[in-house]
Amino acid sequence: MNMESVCKLDCAECPAYLAKINDDDELRKKTAKEWNKRYERFGASFTPESINCVGCYNSDGVHSGYCSACQIRKCAIEKNVKTCSACTEFANCGTRKEFEKIAGRSIG
Repeated sequence: MNMESVCKLDCAECPAYLAKINDDDELRKKTAKEWNKRYERFGASFTPESINCVGCYNSDGVHSGYCSACQIRKCAIEKNVKTCSACTEFANCGTRKEFEKIAGRSIG
């Protein structure tokens, strides 16, 4: 599968996406536990029921945890770009820089 999120994560490797398409409750439980630990400094509160996602660009259906508040996703959808890095404002984008700082990874 070649499905990429707005921030360039590979959906085929995302446990929330995999749990949704495979209806895998054990993966939901495991992922909720791991994400709560990993993102506790941000006040994470994942439940197994929240570990579902249909992908950034699918406006219908469920999105996991942070997706509804994700400024990268919101901006890309508003600007009609496939990924954040496809935006003409990418190099100087404060939203992107803040995301990279919080996520601890580059999306460029």
